[in-house]
Amino acid sequence: MLGVFSGEVVEAPEELLAAGSRTPSPKTRAGELVDRFIKKEHAAMSVRVGSRAQLAFSHSHQSPLRPRLFGVKDDICCMFEGVLDNLGSLRQHYGLTKNTDEVLLVIEAYKTLRDRAPYTPSSMLAYLTGSFAFVVFDMATSTLLVSCDPDGKVPLYWGITADGFVAFADDLDLLKGSCGKSLAPFPQGCFYSNSLGGLKCYENPKNKITAIPANEEEICGATFQVEGPVVLAARH
Repeated sequence: MLGVFSGEVVEAPEELLAAGSRTPSPKTRAGELVDRFIKKEHAAMSVRVGSRAQLAFSHSHQSPLRPRLFGVKDDICCMFEGVLDNLGSLRQHYGLTKNTDEVLLVIEAYKTLRDRAPYTPSSMLAYLTGSFAFVVFDMATSTLLVSCDPDGKVPLYWGITADGFVAFADDLDLLKGSCGKSLAPFPQGCFYSNSLGGLKCYENPKNKITAIPANEEEICGATFQVEGPVVLAARH
């Protein structure tokens, strides 16, 4: 799965910009990145939202333990990879039917987060148990929410393309070709929201997240780390 977002939606993280400037390497524009994904993946599909965003998705080469799902509902797009172990209880929590899968569950959870202040991202995400990574884009408000599980069971990466788009994908090699060293693993147990303060740890929201420069021989230019004491959020 791949999502690319312009500066109208996401401000490029300074840490990723710095990682790329320390060790300059070839990059490509966001459009070329999406084209490469579509050509590489069998039966790939994509959704373009003007000049703001493009999401591309395929079931090709997916792991049976980490299936990929794509859904659109009420102008909200979601790409989801993985499995929620507590899907049944989450359906009950949000008042959803037994046919609701993970991607539609995350869309409904996002809508609750958006519409029911002061419901917080930490409240929403701490309920999710399992292996997962997802990208949610609200086309009506240009709101982005990206997250992955606390153990990093589903790989997720983010980087910056030559034209300043921020890209999220589960394929490191794909992003490497377009983001150079402006690239890092998305930190475990964290979320990124352009409307809720950027990058934060949802299990320990008060803890600061810092970027550690990587060695030149490593593929990624930086690694993000949550600082401070770890306080595990209650799971329901």
